[in-house]
Amino acid sequence: MKTVRRLIYRQIITHVLMVAAGFSALAFFIDFVDEMQRVGKKGYTLLDAVWACTLLQGFHLYDLFPIALLIGSIMALARMAQTSEFTILRTGGLGPGRALTLLAVLGLAGAAMVAVLGDWVVPRTEQRLTLHRAKVGSQKGLDLGHGGAWLRERRDDAKTGAHNITVNVGQADGHGQLGLIRIFEFDGQGRLLRRISAQSGEIESIKDSQGIKGSIWHLKGVTDAVWHNEEMLSEEAVFKADQLVTETERPSLQWYSSLTPMVVAASVLPPETMSTMALWRYTEHLANNAQAAQRYEMQFWKKVFYPLVCFVMVGLALPFAYLHARSGGMSLKIFGGIMLGISFVLVNHISSHLGLLHHWQPWIAAVVPSIIYLSLSLGAFVWLVRYR
Repeated sequence: MKTVRRLIYRQIITHVLMVAAGFSALAFFIDFVDEMQRVGKKGYTLLDAVWACTLLQGFHLYDLFPIALLIGSIMALARMAQTSEFTILRTGGLGPGRALTLLAVLGLAGAAMVAVLGDWVVPRTEQRLTLHRAKVGSQKGLDLGHGGAWLRERRDDAKTGAHNITVNVGQADGHGQLGLIRIFEFDGQGRLLRRISAQSGEIESIKDSQGIKGSIWHLKGVTDAVWHNEEMLSEEAVFKADQLVTETERPSLQWYSSLTPMVVAASVLPPETMSTMALWRYTEHLANNAQAAQRYEMQFWKKVFYPLVCFVMVGLALPFAYLHARSGGMSLKIFGGIMLGISFVLVNHISSHLGLLHHWQPWIAAVVPSIIYLSLSLGAFVWLVRYR
């Protein structure tokens, strides 16, 4: 059995590595052509383009490895079927259950590799790529959109009750510097109490004696406006209109917040730069502060269930070991299997977008395509074993 396992694994792994290398080379070439459009603009050099393409390889490998696993497995198993090697192995005692177990172990190894890529390699390479593009080239800092990044937090005060704080960050560069910061503080009735505007700022992580994490915002170029709502509601408010708002100019200000640097980074960086745990924590933060979290929930569940795709791919490849080359059309069957795997990737992405549009449960939209295609592959495998 050890010899059989070594033979099958060597064939499949060799073909998978060849396909993955081909995909990586093709992706590097396409990225390099795209990056060449930025070379020569505002100090963006050829070396910067090569480094950006290198960093992109982590995401491409994570995204394309299941397809490479499918194509490599189909090529290896179809070749073994064509040369009657798999028929000899079946005659020697390799039953369907054992063959399925062998490929399941291979799928487990592929799932572990995808999990490592998604939780360790991709977040780091994507963060470095985002910061690299923010530091050099035509971009002026991170792309936060027209409205910037928005954050919320809730504070409970024993005297004044609950306060809601909304923070807007308009700019961010690759050195941890934030720009065009606006902080709005509201009371429990939704009345504006304070507005802080700062030209720039940096965030420092802190932790109190009880282990509760937070941060200090070191703001510069500050305009601090305070609304005196109690005086505004009094009978003499009409006579004190010039004193209802106090505005103070300050060169610097330290503002304490419960927003951790991880939460702030998650709001200004793309979701692809976050690990599974970071996505879960940020989703919890958004849900606790009544913010829309479905996009990050969908990304979280996709990252959780994405390793399952490797089991789907080896499941789709297994029936090709039981096809007879004498029946003809082997190349066409292999092409059909590859197109089936590509269709799975498309359905997986479409399901995520439909889930966002129709407000489906994120975990259902993430896992249903895998279950459907895995059931189809196992059904085809059982049919081939019984009737062919």
